[in-house]
Amino acid sequence: MTTTATEGVTAPPATTAPARIELRQVSRWYGNVVAVNDVTMTIGPGVTGLLGPNGAGKSTLLHMMAGFLAPSNGSVTLDDRPIWRNHDVYRSIGLVPEREAVYGFLTGWQFVLSSAKLHRLPDAAEAARRALTTVEMLDAAERRIETYSKGMRQRVKVAAAMVHDPRVLLLDEPFNGMDPRQRLHLMDLVRQMGAAGKTILFSSHILEEVERVAQQIEVLVAGRHAASGDFREIRRRMTDRPHLFTIRSSDDRALAAALIADPSSGAVSLTENGLQAQAVDFARFTRLLPRVAKSAGIHVWQVAPADEDLESVFSYLITRSAT
Repeated sequence: MTTTATEGVTAPPATTAPARIELRQVSRWYGNVVAVNDVTMTIGPGVTGLLGPNGAGKSTLLHMMAGFLAPSNGSVTLDDRPIWRNHDVYRSIGLVPEREAVYGFLTGWQFVLSSAKLHRLPDAAEAARRALTTVEMLDAAERRIETYSKGMRQRVKVAAAMVHDPRVLLLDEPFNGMDPRQRLHLMDLVRQMGAAGKTILFSSHILEEVERVAQQIEVLVAGRHAASGDFREIRRRMTDRPHLFTIRSSDDRALAAALIADPSSGAVSLTENGLQAQAVDFARFTRLLPRVAKSAGIHVWQVAPADEDLESVFSYLITRSAT
């Protein structure tokens, strides 16, 4: 590395041609083991979270999208072009694998620069410098990677993946091993790149990471595609699972007595924050609540879902897939 000056270094330009990855009835098996089973999904511009427990098939799916694994069945395309054995698409894709894919004897600068040269960038040194600056690793670029912490290795892998300014970024558990400040910085960076028009898919088994970063979720359970969409909308569509509401009213005790008398209500309890009621028949409960409140002369000030979060969605989908 000839210099560590950061003057004039700017963030990668915004993407002008949105990318779309499509998987159609994709399966991948290893002998008798089925890692991915008949998955169909579309990943478009913005940030999408690939959520699933360890062993769900997330890494296998990402490697097929990156062109490093062939699907055993089905097709994986980037803008309607097949990804497998299509070297041209590598210009548009950056992959950060979960496994360590770095050589410890190289410096961070050498590792990212080699990626820039493999992509035959016209100014490989400037591209490497820009990528390292973006992930806040320029100051440590002259150190050997074997001296890096886990979080630093993750960041230098991200720099190598984005050095050619790809339209698609595939990130496999990218926040593993990072301290809180590093995680927040990378989360902000991922959100910014998604807002700039890049297509970003990142996998995680940690609910909080996906909830904070992703606009869309794709849920993978035991190799199968369990759900797709905004997690709040998925939760609202789960009419066969009890919903939990927090209710504040002018007389919580009287309202609780009225609700518990109807079979559409399950457990009802009084808390410091108001009344918590479980709706076992969602449609009937939503009609019941305003009716009983009006007849009893009770003013309802607030009705808020207490379980409309990603954890409730995930728990439900795992339970449903296991039955």
